[in-house]
Amino acid sequence: MNVRNCRKCGRIFNYVGGPPVCPRCREEQEVKFQDVKKFIQENRGADITEVAEACEVEISQIRQWIREERLQFADDSPIRIPCESCGAMIQSGRFCDKCKAQMTHEFNHAIGRDKPKEPAKKPDSSKSHEKMRFL
Repeated sequence: MNVRNCRKCGRIFNYVGGPPVCPRCREEQEVKFQDVKKFIQENRGADITEVAEACEVEISQIRQWIREERLQFADDSPIRIPCESCGAMIQSGRFCDKCKAQMTHEFNHAIGRDKPKEPAKKPDSSKSHEKMRFL
């Protein structure tokens, strides 16, 4: 049993996984998320400070939901966050498309996926007498 204190309210709760927040605070957070989502759908031109003030949610919490890709915006929305790698402004996630492609290339190179695979060797038929036989 893993018991922790809630990061928001300080109550003790049985920690299962994810952020260290008790079930009550998690539910309150989900209600706020739905309020923010509804406000954004009704007010597409609102910026992040307007959303935070109208829904009584911290700007950092809205940014976290954007980084988790729980909130996504239309192309004409003024809400943007910086890429964690290069600082380019993006609509959702942690990294811009350019940085994602670069990281994918680097990871593939690190594990050796960029190298072409050698063709499989064909068994030599002259060694048929060396094969194992069952009776």
